[in-house]
Amino acid sequence: MTTYDALIIGTGQAGPPLARRLAQSGMKVAIVERDRFGGTCVNTGCIPTKTMVASAYAAHMVRRAAEFGVEIGGAWRVDMKRVKARKDAISGQSRTGLENSLKHTENITVYEGHARFEAPHEVAVGADRLAAERIFINVGGRAAVPPMPGLDQVEYLTNSSMMEVDFLPRHLIVVGGSYIGLEFGQMFRRFGSDVTILEMGARLIPREDEDVSAAVQEILEGEGVLVRLNAKCIGFSRYGEEVGVRAECVEGSPEVRGSHVLLAVGRRPNTDDLGLENAGVSTDARGYISVDDQLRTGVPGIWAVGDCNGKGGFTHTSYNDFEIVAGNLLDNDPRRVSDRILAYALYIDPPLGRVGMTEADVRRSGRRALVGKRPMTRVGRAVEKGETQGFMKILVEAKTGEVLGAVILGTGGDESIHSILDVMYAKAPYTTIQRAVHIHPTVSELIPTMLSELQPLADPASAGSVTP
Repeated sequence: MTTYDALIIGTGQAGPPLARRLAQSGMKVAIVERDRFGGTCVNTGCIPTKTMVASAYAAHMVRRAAEFGVEIGGAWRVDMKRVKARKDAISGQSRTGLENSLKHTENITVYEGHARFEAPHEVAVGADRLAAERIFINVGGRAAVPPMPGLDQVEYLTNSSMMEVDFLPRHLIVVGGSYIGLEFGQMFRRFGSDVTILEMGARLIPREDEDVSAAVQEILEGEGVLVRLNAKCIGFSRYGEEVGVRAECVEGSPEVRGSHVLLAVGRRPNTDDLGLENAGVSTDARGYISVDDQLRTGVPGIWAVGDCNGKGGFTHTSYNDFEIVAGNLLDNDPRRVSDRILAYALYIDPPLGRVGMTEADVRRSGRRALVGKRPMTRVGRAVEKGETQGFMKILVEAKTGEVLGAVILGTGGDESIHSILDVMYAKAPYTTIQRAVHIHPTVSELIPTMLSELQPLADPASAGSVTP
């Protein structure tokens, strides 16, 4: 048995920075990785997929070149092997850099293998037995593969196996109309595949407001993506080299045939084979580790950070988990998960940036609110770039002037949304940003303009007077 002051299981976005902070404080730290260093973000998530999104955007702009007065002479094509090679190089550089950093940091010992609890503060990694007073579980998640009729009879792709695709699918059928499915769907349509997206719900990305779902669908369909909604009773069949996907939709054929299928129907935590029962660590019905507001499990000295705790599921929330734990343990700073404001982006093109409450959330809360909305056709920067799809919307509490939430679906939306997010964290009234002088020409400069045109949010009918 080798004893450490701290043991971290997993090298996703929370584990490595926590290992460094603990090691810098003088603790003897062990960190365990069973597969590739960096977790989902580095290997199958943010970095590789956004690299591919960039390649797809380049292909899209080549097709549109004549709109900008640029003539492309001769034939051109997308070389998927080079797309993959570029993605692999960027992802690999990040992974290798992280691995080297951990292996050459004083007070950190790296173990490679599968970790499993033998007791509350004892973990086995192959033949090694490790003990630690403090253990941090950072094991991430993977694609959910629910039981569906015929799925075991066909080959299918997930977000992970999509990273190995170095060819152009003739017809990609995407099962799932949320973030992963929409990003891959648009991406491969731009590369040149026929794409059909099947969504079981009545609209795409159902956690968003209806106007957002409708605008995203319009963007995708405008590029030739076929969207089928209310796809119930999904099942699979093999037809030689083709895959058939049955879907009882309100409209359209009851079966779609294509060359490849991507399952994008959710995520599940990697908590199945950790021996959590040997440590007394509890999980919820979906397998996520139960934690409190400071990410402590019910077992003293054991924390869960990152996607496996069900508190975020994003790279930025995972990194914030590290900050919360480090703040409490090392800085006498009582940070909490509940301090966090919901914020994320959907990286279709144009991107969607969202913070705080949706319009539906505000209505359900019963709070009297004001709303401002502006189409991207009335944003000079978007017009100049020839990218006028989408809109921006902001919600403000009528009585206090507090910003409740916002969405920017449009060019630069993933960046400009942060000017609103920062005001929300500062707990400042909306007039703080309304009176700011933003640079022209930018997308952000229209946020103060939008805030000068607030109207009562319907239902409740009257928003009352504004007293910021």
